[in-house]
Amino acid sequence: MTLLLPLASSDAVAHSSNHAQLLAAALIGIATIIVLIVWRKTHPFLALTLGSAVLALVAGIPLTDAFTSFTNGLGSTIGSVGTLIALGAIIGRLLIDSGGADQIVDTVLAHTTERRLPWAMALIAFVVGIPLFFEVGIVLLIPVVMIVARRAHQPLIRLGVPALAGLSALHGLVPPHPGPLIAIDALGADLGVTLGLGLLVAIPTVVVAGPVAARYMARWVPIEAPEPLGASDDEHEGPRPSFGAALSVVVLPVVLMLLRTVVETSVGEDSSSPVAHVALFLGQPIVALLLTVLVSMVVFGSNLGLSRTEVSSRVGASLGPIAGILLIVGAGGGFKQTLVDSGIATIIATWIQQAAVPALIAGWLVAVAVRLATGSATVATITAAGIMAPLASQMPTTEAALLVLAIGAGSVFLSHVNDAGFWLVKEYFGMTVGQTFRTWSLMETVLSVTAMVVICLIALVLGVL
Repeated sequence: MTLLLPLASSDAVAHSSNHAQLLAAALIGIATIIVLIVWRKTHPFLALTLGSAVLALVAGIPLTDAFTSFTNGLGSTIGSVGTLIALGAIIGRLLIDSGGADQIVDTVLAHTTERRLPWAMALIAFVVGIPLFFEVGIVLLIPVVMIVARRAHQPLIRLGVPALAGLSALHGLVPPHPGPLIAIDALGADLGVTLGLGLLVAIPTVVVAGPVAARYMARWVPIEAPEPLGASDDEHEGPRPSFGAALSVVVLPVVLMLLRTVVETSVGEDSSSPVAHVALFLGQPIVALLLTVLVSMVVFGSNLGLSRTEVSSRVGASLGPIAGILLIVGAGGGFKQTLVDSGIATIIATWIQQAAVPALIAGWLVAVAVRLATGSATVATITAAGIMAPLASQMPTTEAALLVLAIGAGSVFLSHVNDAGFWLVKEYFGMTVGQTFRTWSLMETVLSVTAMVVICLIALVLGVL
């Protein structure tokens, strides 16, 4: 497929036209971010900001305009992606504080035989992980995994790896998680199509990297579950929402966004049907998540006897912890825009096209490289999406969505010692560094490769690879 690569936006700042200089700017800018994060232990927000400045200056952008693209990209990213992340955080906090997450976990486990516990843990993580950030999901579910493993006398890894696989797959592949949202925004992909394909890719990926892989990993690392590191004697007090109510809230935004995609595909946006217009409106990401927040405040708040003040307090408490995430995401949008406006992304995309490397594989490889270097799935997604943006601008809707997923799959490849998640899992599971490599790191690699294989198969079936 031949693609016409656009130049940087018409309001882009002046920059050098020397390809070698621009390539050097990209390499030095990315290297700056890597050095600051890995060796100087600089916060990713500052690392991305400084890396953008270095990139701009080396690319020949005047000093006075060094942050023009960065601030434009930061503002547009926070305005779109940031709002969705904030709404998702509110839903997740209300789900946890109300006992809704506990209700889903307890109900699934109560109807599961001991033999199928690994599959149940994967299912729980998959469902509960939809509105939760990865770190929150770990803190919420790993104590449950340990308790279940101790009661069932099962190896910790046999139950823990499926739960981690479910959380990680959602984190890398399915909006409204930050990584997929960043890539969707940068590549101009359709959120509904990406969501549908992301779920389609995530299911077989979780099966392979979770329950199937866990059977072998449990033999290599046959450890028993320790006392849960995050265990608490303070159980949720008061009434809980029912299983059906809690599950309905979790899947509500997914259903609304997928419904919009179905309507767009079947009748188009110009349909005169009032029902179609309603579906298109409710399926807009911000509307779907905002509506879910309002439903959550009722189901997880007033219906359980909470006052308006208590519900408002929980909503407010959900926003503080995501401030750092929003800043990183915003800075990532600024870095991406600097890559695009400097002309670097167009040059690299042209080389990829001339080298006849399929865009999906190229996006995955770029994300893998940055992930290995920085340990950050978010930075890997931001960088890869920025580089691949010119290629995506003329892609069909389905191919752009698959490119988002390919980048997401690459962003979770081989978590190791420079990734905070590596140490989080190590400490929670009470493993050595070697054991963590043979379980968590291997699981992430299997997950990334399996997801990419499924993405390529879908692309072949749809004729876009």
